[in-house]
Amino acid sequence: MSLTGTPFLLTSIVLAAVALILPLVLWSRLRGPVLLRHAARVMMLLFTQVTAVTLVFVLVNNANNLYDNWSDLLGTGNHVRQAADLGQDGTGGIEIKTLPKIRQTFTPADGPGMHAAGGVRVTQLKGEVSGIDAEVYVWLPPQYDDPAYRNRKFPVVELLSGYPGSAKAWFGSLKAHEQLLPLMRSGQVAPFILVAPRTNIIAKVDTGCANVPGVVNADTWLSIDVPKMVTDNFRAQSAPKGWAAAGYSAGGHCAAKLVTAHPDRYRAAISMSGYNDPIGERKSLAARSVSLRRQNNPFFLLKSRPTPPRVSLYLSGQLGDGYQAAAALEQIAKPPTVVRAVLIPRSAGGHSMALWRPQIPYVFTWLSQQMNRKDAAGTTPRQPSTGGSRRAALASGTASPEGVARKR
Repeated sequence: MSLTGTPFLLTSIVLAAVALILPLVLWSRLRGPVLLRHAARVMMLLFTQVTAVTLVFVLVNNANNLYDNWSDLLGTGNHVRQAADLGQDGTGGIEIKTLPKIRQTFTPADGPGMHAAGGVRVTQLKGEVSGIDAEVYVWLPPQYDDPAYRNRKFPVVELLSGYPGSAKAWFGSLKAHEQLLPLMRSGQVAPFILVAPRTNIIAKVDTGCANVPGVVNADTWLSIDVPKMVTDNFRAQSAPKGWAAAGYSAGGHCAAKLVTAHPDRYRAAISMSGYNDPIGERKSLAARSVSLRRQNNPFFLLKSRPTPPRVSLYLSGQLGDGYQAAAALEQIAKPPTVVRAVLIPRSAGGHSMALWRPQIPYVFTWLSQQMNRKDAAGTTPRQPSTGGSRRAALASGTASPEGVARKR
């Protein structure tokens, strides 16, 4: 029985109802020795507690797409076939353009929201370079099958989930495709191909979208294997002009990290409630050493470049939850790099889908404008006041509320 399927949800509801009714019906009707009756009553109470907790978990999990299946929940899933040392650029010296084209079989995806807005399709991809085998979800814009667009190639946005989190979350909990469909039809948002690859590759560990030799090559999976598969199977624009990454929480960190690390592969990033220092997620592989933290920190990746990259970053967050990291990147950005840091008020809610879901129409409208710019630069970003906070504090998210500028 699927963890996120309707049968398991209905079973949980029925069991919770039965557990509630049993004590009401049997409490005073139990017969036998006193100890046996007390034991039976305790078991009924425990059954009630277990079924109630199970039902709440199922509802929360389905609403937030935290665990996609039983192996994710139980920590028995591992999608790493091999993790060779692929070097600084993550290619292992392989000339990607020389690799043969791969043809994937796609099937309709199951789950909440998967059949809406034209439907989401899924494939199991064996990453030839990364050594990762996992699922990738793809949604095509309404123009894709329109005969008027038969010769057109489409821009792509790679959607990255948080930790823990399912790649389905962008289509289930966030309803990205349902929100964007009418905006794409009206021309307010570009007709993006939406691609959601699995980011939770190793059981009970956040990869931080990093390459860690001998453990995992998550960066290569996301920035090389998945894009190659998409361009081999769909009319997708080439990198970097036609590619962007978007994420929330740990996925927001990954989006900013991938774009600042690989401006030759991506043009823009959206990060909602993300962070710079990988230690923002304590279970991140990229937080296990000072060198890994620095190598996977968008702040240092951007700051260390001798020439500012031609990329655009949209970073939203609340005080103490993403905004300080966003302000730090905005502070050091120099043209042609564009960084927009947006402060989300506390009244909008906490670190949850309810906070990120309403942002999707706006951030994708912004992304459409940036991807369509010929120079992708725009005006010089406004530098926020640091209020005396050091850049290191802003980068790590430890600055005080007075140490950042509030967006109005």
